Amino acid sequence: MQQGKHQLVPVNEIVLDKSNPRIALWLEMYKGEPTPEQIHQALGAGVDDKEGQGGTKYSTLKNSIQTNGGIIQPVLLNVLPDGTKVCIEGNTRVCLYKTFREQKVKGSWGEIPAIIYTNLDEEEIDAIRLQAHLVGPRQWDPYSKAKYLTILRNKENLPFSKLVDYCGGSQKAVRESIDAYADMEMFYRPLCGSEGDFDPRRFSGFVELQKNNVKTALSQTGFDISDFAGWILDRKIDPLNTVRALPRILKDKNAQQIFLKKGATEAIKVLERPELSKALQEATLAQLSQALTEAINKVPYPQFLEFKKNPSSDTYQALIDIQETLNEFISTVQSDE
Repeated sequence: MQQGKHQLVPVNEIVLDKSNPRIALWLEMYKGEPTPEQIHQALGAGVDDKEGQGGTKYSTLKNSIQTNGGIIQPVLLNVLPDGTKVCIEGNTRVCLYKTFREQKVKGSWGEIPAIIYTNLDEEEIDAIRLQAHLVGPRQWDPYSKAKYLTILRNKENLPFSKLVDYCGGSQKAVRESIDAYADMEMFYRPLCGSEGDFDPRRFSGFVELQKNNVKTALSQTGFDISDFAGWILDRKIDPLNTVRALPRILKDKNAQQIFLKKGATEAIKVLERPELSKALQEATLAQLSQALTEAINKVPYPQFLEFKKNPSSDTYQALIDIQETLNEFISTVQSDE
């Protein structure tokens, strides 16, 4: 990747990147020149962050730029062979500068800080976007990340190995994100009465759906993904991490009935849970971890085969639950925040 040059660039020399597939999708639905807010929404960054999705509200960005008299993070430009300066990252900020200038908002909006590259190819542009928004300081919300990964995978035919190289993580996680986006678009979006009813913050529920035991439980109990999407829409599954309990809920007739009437939180309350001895309740995490490790190492081969044959068994579901809990806990401990 070439090194970009940092400089101030007149905003009237910058054109918006309408080839950005995420903006192009918006332009397919609407006519005319997009407003700053519409570009922000098209890019998926306008998600209200009530559920910790990491998006930046348009009003927050606009007010911040106006209050501070400019931006801190420079936009990224690609200079084409004919000299055209295309904004490949920071379209909303460029559009806001242009709007402030046209509306004669108090401040200096004629030039914008930018990092300039020359004649980047599509692969380099994708790498910059992914680094900026999938693992960078201005991360897109998970739905928007999945949307862009889907475009790169299905429309630009990037291999999974390349997507993992760009955004980190594992191929399994990238695949789950893409599959979750497909399920949400196919089954959840049609249930929404209008575009305004579509809530991308519900995306994590569809990520949880990709766990094999959840889809298996749906089919074994006579339900399908359409039912699941309806439960997400009707807030039967709320908070979204209760998806993990769905296999046990659907398997238990009493819990299933309560779930269909009152939702997952109430259904979980009636699930049978083994009583813990006082020794287990007072054991440290280190002691419990050691005991679990030893117990797993002693699992006889016939029981191991039974787990593979029947992944909806109570014991196996309990192991899935602890795996998810541990993954979240360790990820939080290891994070930089």
